[in-house]
This record gives sequence, C-alpha cells and structure tokens, in this order.
Amino acid sequence: MTDEELFTMMADLEIRSETWVKPSPHDEDFAKIVLTESAIERRFPGQMLKPYKEWQIRRARRSCA
Repeated sequence: MTDEELFTMMADLEIRSETWVKPSPHDEDFAKIVLTESAIERRFPGQMLKPYKEWQIRRARRSCA
C-alpha cells in the first residue's frame, strides 16, 4: 500500500467516525483506525501522525487550487 493509499484510508475512516454516536473498541471502523494509525507510525517512526496531518494540508491546498 502506498503512502497515498494509507492516508486516503485514514481520511475516509476519520470522516466515517464523525457519524459515530457511541464509539466502541469493538466497532470495525474503530479497529481499522487503530490499525491504520499503527501502520502510519511504523512507516514514519517517531513522527506519530505528523506525516498524515501534512498530507491533509497538501491535499486541501490542491483542492483549493
């Protein structure tokens, strides 16, 4: 999976999570978020979700252009 695909998946999961009424660790999307966060952190050690946040900013700039 490319960085772009990984970040796109995380963005989609974030959007879906905004509709949650009662988030639960047993929810499939919640589990996917945890796994995706872990994948990002493994790919970018010590940076946590910074690369994802930077990707979001670049994506927003492209959509405004």
